[in-house]
Amino acid sequence: MENLKMFINNEWVDAKSGTTFDDFDPFSGELYAKAPKAGAEDVEVVMKAAYDARAGWVSTPPAERAQLLRNVAQLMESKRMELADILQRESGSSFGKSMFEIGATIDLLYTAAGDAKLVMGETYHTNPGRFNMSVRRPRGTIVTISPWNFPMVLSMYKIAYGLATGNTVVHKPSSDTPHIALKVAEIFKEAGLPQGALNVITGSGRTLGDLLIADKRCSYVAITGSTVTGRHVAEQAAKHFKHYYLELGGKNPLIILKDADMEYAVKTTIMSGLMHQGEICMSADRIIVEEPFVDEFAKQLAGFVSHLPTGDPKDPQTFIGPVIHDRQVQDIDAHVKDAIEKGAELLTGGTYEGRVYAPTVLKNITPDMKIYYEETFGPVISIIPVKNVEEALKIANDTQYGLSSGVVTNDYEKAMFLANGIEAGMIHINGGTVDADSVAPFGGVKESGMGREGGRYSWEEFTEVHWITMDIKKQQYPF
Repeated sequence: MENLKMFINNEWVDAKSGTTFDDFDPFSGELYAKAPKAGAEDVEVVMKAAYDARAGWVSTPPAERAQLLRNVAQLMESKRMELADILQRESGSSFGKSMFEIGATIDLLYTAAGDAKLVMGETYHTNPGRFNMSVRRPRGTIVTISPWNFPMVLSMYKIAYGLATGNTVVHKPSSDTPHIALKVAEIFKEAGLPQGALNVITGSGRTLGDLLIADKRCSYVAITGSTVTGRHVAEQAAKHFKHYYLELGGKNPLIILKDADMEYAVKTTIMSGLMHQGEICMSADRIIVEEPFVDEFAKQLAGFVSHLPTGDPKDPQTFIGPVIHDRQVQDIDAHVKDAIEKGAELLTGGTYEGRVYAPTVLKNITPDMKIYYEETFGPVISIIPVKNVEEALKIANDTQYGLSSGVVTNDYEKAMFLANGIEAGMIHINGGTVDADSVAPFGGVKESGMGREGGRYSWEEFTEVHWITMDIKKQQYPF
């Protein structure tokens, strides 16, 4: 069992109260680690450390900030297996998902390092006697909050760009995955992190989140999490006049038209709907399929899904591992049972052992079922038949969410019709819904969030614009 300590001002510390909380292995159910349960006293210490480090970090040349991030990336390269082991044991990540996430995190660090010198302002030609320009400055001390499902890459979007743009960072990881966040902090320290530039505090999300946002030294908060949590963060940030970034939940459509390649459609659906047990904000919760294609597609999909290897995420062959909590198992099963009771056809799955829920395919989903509107966050593929592309678009937009989406077709006229009509922040033609690129604008619309991260979109989020003028000739006043 790991006995973890928080990372504050480049030191490893316990909570002032001495209290801890338990971190469990989601597959075995065994106690994996104990982590400090921080409170108000610890928030005071961590915010002071980050705030006091601002002047030194913002004056650090961008090239040195970039070198730090490259050092971290190189160390992560050498520690891939160690990081993968933590992800497998702490978050239930399969070996393949773990290696994918580590690779994406490393790529993000290199991208942020490259962008450290590219934080740009503008000049404006409005008057021959005046020089106008805008500059971007770091926001100051920022608070970042990450989830448990992709704890490395989703935190690094915020940490890497927060540091690259000259901010100091206080990071609050999910209480389900504190170890991987603290391991990342250890790597930053090994890479040469200055005191106070990055800090990691652990404990209750609601308690610490409210305290961190309310602290006068916090100038900005960035979160990836559920829509419920995001709404609360937005309310608290608005209350204290803090800027914020929200990347939240989704009920993502994958539209498959009748001219699609069958094998490709099946594989795209599996990767979109079942990667990491469907516990991804971008997972395809609704597979919308044209009727001439749907019966054979559903048959082949169910056959493929029924043979996917499930079980221990530490087995390299496993594709479907455990979901994060027992209550998540019950929520998934309730969605499946409700759909079957209301007329959905169960093609495969619908059972579970421990926290491993068998990959499940349901057909003929209708709006009266909970699974039609509510985010399942589990390994369940829900098929909705439609008559044509117009109906597909209508159903795709019949949700309060708008994060990701996908279209599988060889008809590019219809593909662009859908791409221009789908109400989502991300639309992937002939690709799955689970997709990201370190330079692309990642984020959603409607209740899936506000703002974008990745590349220049991140440095725009983490900096503020200031307008500067210089009058070359003295102004003429009317007195």
